[in-house]
This record gives sequence, C-alpha cells and structure tokens, in this order.
Amino acid sequence: MNHGNDSAARHGPAHGSARLSAWYRQPIAWLGVLVFVASIAGCVWLIVVGNRYADTPLDTSHTVFGVPVSAHSAAKPPPTTDPPR
Repeated sequence: MNHGNDSAARHGPAHGSARLSAWYRQPIAWLGVLVFVASIAGCVWLIVVGNRYADTPLDTSHTVFGVPVSAHSAAKPPPTTDPPR
C-alpha cells in the first residue's frame, strides 16, 4: 500500500490522456479560429474599401430611411390605353 505523494496514484491513468486531448491540440478548433479570424478580417476590409469609394448622392426630394424612393435615371413606364377595372 502506497501512502506517499505518488503522482500516478493521485491522478490515475486518465490524467495523461486529458492533457493530450486539450482544446488547443485539436486541429478542428484551430480551423474554426482561422475561419473566424478570416471572416472578421474580410468584414474590416469591406468596411475600409466601402469608406474609400463612397457613393455619389442622388438629387431626390423624398427619401425613406435615407434611401431614394425612385430611381434617378429610370425610364418612365409606357402609358396604358386600357381603362382601369
């Protein structure tokens, strides 16, 4: 009977295998981190490019939530000869 401070007796055989299966040793976790960082970097890049090339404002009188109600250079629809029903 061993009553000393034996590390193997205290932690058992499962302690060594738990250390081998830590989250940072799993390749799928690193793949997830890589995809997440790449998507955040892509979002930042799109924001920077969007600020660099701003849209030219349209000459409209009426907007809804800052969006023009009608297209600036759209052709008018052809007149209809049918009476309304």
